[in-house]
Amino acid sequence: MTRIPEKGRYTMDKNCSRRRFIGAMGAAAGACIARPSLLSALAAPASRVAVGLCRKYDEQVPNVLSTMFGQLGGLEGLVRGKTVAVKLNLTSKPDDWVEGEPPGMTHWVNSQVVASLVYLLGKAGARRIRLLESSLAGYPDTLEDFIALAGWKPKGFLSLAPNVEFENTNFLGSGKTYARFMVPGGGLMYKGYDLNHSYMDCDVFISLAKLKQHGTTGVTLSMKNCFGMTPCTIYSDEAPEDEPSPAPIGSRGPLHTGSRLPPKSAPQPVDPDPSHDEHYRVPRVIVDLVAARPIHLAIIDGIYTITGGAHTLHFDWDHKLVHPGLLIAGLNCVCTDAVATALMGFDPMADRGKPPFENCDSTLRIAEEAGIGTRDLNRIEVVGAPIAKARFRFPALSSLKA
Repeated sequence: MTRIPEKGRYTMDKNCSRRRFIGAMGAAAGACIARPSLLSALAAPASRVAVGLCRKYDEQVPNVLSTMFGQLGGLEGLVRGKTVAVKLNLTSKPDDWVEGEPPGMTHWVNSQVVASLVYLLGKAGARRIRLLESSLAGYPDTLEDFIALAGWKPKGFLSLAPNVEFENTNFLGSGKTYARFMVPGGGLMYKGYDLNHSYMDCDVFISLAKLKQHGTTGVTLSMKNCFGMTPCTIYSDEAPEDEPSPAPIGSRGPLHTGSRLPPKSAPQPVDPDPSHDEHYRVPRVIVDLVAARPIHLAIIDGIYTITGGAHTLHFDWDHKLVHPGLLIAGLNCVCTDAVATALMGFDPMADRGKPPFENCDSTLRIAEEAGIGTRDLNRIEVVGAPIAKARFRFPALSSLKA
C-alpha cells in the first residue's frame, strides 16, 4: 500500500454550493423510499457524476479523488461527525493473480484507492470509518487477515484517519443480531434482507467498486458491489432451514437461482413460484438491496482492471489486464453506474440482448424504473473529464469465450 503524502497537499473545491449538494442527496434518498410502482423512469432523479483521469496507483489518487469530491460539493457536509461505512469490492480469492498481476490491479479495488478514501474521509471530519466486505467462506474470519493474504497491510489503514475499523460482513461478526432491511414497495425478489449490523450502524454508506464486466449482470459497478453484502450464513445453499449458520458456508445459490429458500428467520421471496434464471434474478436482487440500503456515495476504481470480470468466476473466458486510467464518483448510484457503463464503451440505455447486457436484464433499467436514479446520459451532468475523452472500450462478453 503506497503511503499517503502529507495532509497539506490536498484541498477541497468549495465552488459547489452546500445547498446543491444536500439537495442532490435528498433527491436520491427520497427516491429510494417511494413505492417503485408510483415512479416512472422519467421521474427518476438525476445527479452529477465526476470523472477523473488517473494513470497510476500513487500520489495522484488522493489528489484526483479530492478534486472529484469537490466537484460533487465536498465531503465535509456528508461525513463530518458521522460514522461512515465503506463496502469494498474484494470479489474472489486473494491469491488469484491474472497476467502476473495481483487482485488490486485486476478484480479487487486497489489498496491505494481504499487508503486515499480513508485519508480524505478522516480529513473531512468523519468520526468513525468502517471498512466492510464479505470475505470468502473457508478463509480467515477477520477481514484484516483476509486482505493480508493479498499482500495488503491492514495496520497501515489505521493510521490514515481516526477510528478506522474492519468488519467481515459474511456472518454475524461483532453484532448480536442481524439488521433487517425491508425493501420499499415490497421488493422485486425478496421482501427484505438480513445483513450484518454494520450496514445499519452507520450514518453514511459508500460503495467502493471496481470497473469490471460480469457474466450474470453484464457490468459490475457500484450497485452490483452491494450483492456482496448478503451473508452466506443466510443466503447460501448450505444454510440451515430455520436459522442462520454460525459461520459462512457455501455460495449464494438462493439469490442466484432460487435453488432454495433462505432460513425461515429471514424475509422470504415475493413470488412463491419465482424465476430460476439468474440473469433475471440477480439484477432484481441488486435493485432490492440498493433500495433498502441506499448508497450515499458511489466510487469506482477503473485505473487498472481486467476484461471479463473476476477470473475465478469465469475460467473459460479470455481475461486481459487493461488500463482505462479512470476514477468515477457520484451521489446517485444509478447515474454513476450509467456513466461508468458509457465509459466502458457501452450504451447504458441498452437492455437484454445488447452489450453489455447480452444475456441478462439491465440492472440500470430496473433501478431506473424503481425510481432510484436515471440512466439517461442526457439528464446526467458529467464534470471533470468528458465521456468522449475518457472512454475506454471493453469488448463484448460474447467475444471473450476462450
